[in-house]
Amino acid sequence: MADGTPVFDLDIESWQAQREKLNEHTLQNANLEIKRFFSLDSQTYRAGALDAKTKELLGLVASAVLRCDDCILYHTIRCHEEGTSAAEYTEAMNVALVVGGSIVIPHLRRAMARWKELEESGK
Repeated sequence: MADGTPVFDLDIESWQAQREKLNEHTLQNANLEIKRFFSLDSQTYRAGALDAKTKELLGLVASAVLRCDDCILYHTIRCHEEGTSAAEYTEAMNVALVVGGSIVIPHLRRAMARWKELEESGK
């Protein structure tokens, strides 16, 4: 993150607050192209031919394969919010592992720990 703290060293609420603050700063200083990209990103995950949960699972798999911890956490939270079951989450992470190979394992470990944290929080 911006202060050098690894994303998985922050609790979820702190990470979300920091992400929101950084997004606000970015968009206040963004040009038209950056603003359009942010808008396109938001619109992409809305329900359409695919429901929002499926799109978030796709985003999760892509993020794991690309090994972006911020994106993995974001999509993990969104998957949880969209009602993804633990079994669905695990299967999606399995797809990421098969596609991305063993280099995904450290990210898989952290993602599974965050999923557990969300499940235990009852939120």
